[in-house]
Amino acid sequence: MKKDVKEQLLTKKPIDLLFQLSVPAVIGMIVIGLYPLMDGIFAGNIIGQNAMTACGIAMPLTFFNSGVSTLLGVGSASVLSRAIGKGDQKTVDKIMGNLIFWVILFSAIITVGGILLAPHFLNMVGATGEIKAYGMRYLRVIFIGSIFVNFTQSANMVMRGEGLMKKAMMIMGLGALLNIILDPILMTIMGEYAIEGAAIATVTAQFVQAIVTLHYFLKKSKVVKIHKIESDTEIKKEMFGVGSSAMLMQLLFMIQQTMLYKMAFKYGGDSNGILMAASLRMYAFSFIPLWGMSQGLQPVVGTNFGAKKYDRVRQTMKVFSIGGLILAVMFWLPSLLLSSQVLSLFGVEANIIAQGVGNFRLFYSVFSLYGIMVMSITFFQSIGNGKKAGIIVMLRQLFLFVPAMIFLPMIFGINAVWFTQPLIDFIMIVVGILMMIGELNKMGREKAVN
Repeated sequence: MKKDVKEQLLTKKPIDLLFQLSVPAVIGMIVIGLYPLMDGIFAGNIIGQNAMTACGIAMPLTFFNSGVSTLLGVGSASVLSRAIGKGDQKTVDKIMGNLIFWVILFSAIITVGGILLAPHFLNMVGATGEIKAYGMRYLRVIFIGSIFVNFTQSANMVMRGEGLMKKAMMIMGLGALLNIILDPILMTIMGEYAIEGAAIATVTAQFVQAIVTLHYFLKKSKVVKIHKIESDTEIKKEMFGVGSSAMLMQLLFMIQQTMLYKMAFKYGGDSNGILMAASLRMYAFSFIPLWGMSQGLQPVVGTNFGAKKYDRVRQTMKVFSIGGLILAVMFWLPSLLLSSQVLSLFGVEANIIAQGVGNFRLFYSVFSLYGIMVMSITFFQSIGNGKKAGIIVMLRQLFLFVPAMIFLPMIFGINAVWFTQPLIDFIMIVVGILMMIGELNKMGREKAVN
């Protein structure tokens, strides 16, 4: 990180840093979100709603890639920002070599395992017939691109940890634009192999992003460079310690969405499965900008925490939590007010929309509070406290959600499939806020003692 960028993180007003860092990060994450969103929209309108549903139910399995890239990216970015705050260039020089080593290892495992497990996963969620066939064909191509997406997304998070939000956004924007251009072209010209065309468009875009990102760290970056590619003991320990909670959240998203699909098919048949696929596509797209804002938060909190400027950490958390709330509302209101139009974008038939629009709105009922939840998780990751971030994630997506999703539909039927997630999320948002306030107050007491 250039000295002037570091100085800004340590001295500039938090509200100014929110706009400087989070606006490009939010735009960049919206761009990333266009991948699955546009795949779903084009598949639904060019091939049909069964193809859209297949792309949707295939997505949870790809969270293995998201989990790995988040583990390596969030963990490395946290190590980077704190090392910069301390002026530890020796650690900075080892970060990318360590990251690439683990990208190669994990990607090889995921590519082979994902292709082999695809049919078993689709059986598990209750997919049958044409929906299952489309899903298998889509996944087998998508997993070929594992190494490209894992390197690009994890290295992109390191760029953001360095404070280079605009450059990171431009690289992700290039891939998204290419994907949007290729999607309808390949789906149309490949005829009966249109579903493979959708996957090839995505993998091609990921490959281009990976090449551009690699070129940046080899030739352009003045601070964070690729040196020897090997696992570093100390960086690995910190990277896994901090990034594991972020990875866990991605993997638990997989469990969460798998259960939502399974219960939707089980209690509501194909019509609810189709509606769930469209709903989760829009839900994921709405959620991802919040992670963009959190990536603007991460270097500010990490650098100031490393420099022991705890008052600035507290001020920053207040500003970014309010910003997260406002950003969530910006996606929450249109989803409620234009629910039917949103669902129709994915090629969902009018009769299914008419029957399920109320459940879609119920599913979105507490989304306005998600920005605060994301900021609280990112706060703990940024200060190197992966344990507390992990507690929030585990409670939300495993210990509370899984048993609730199993038992509540037995009592309330298909309606419970749609209201269980917002109910659990509301509980965890309150818990996360209380934990964050407690940690911030603890910082204040430690400063007073020192």
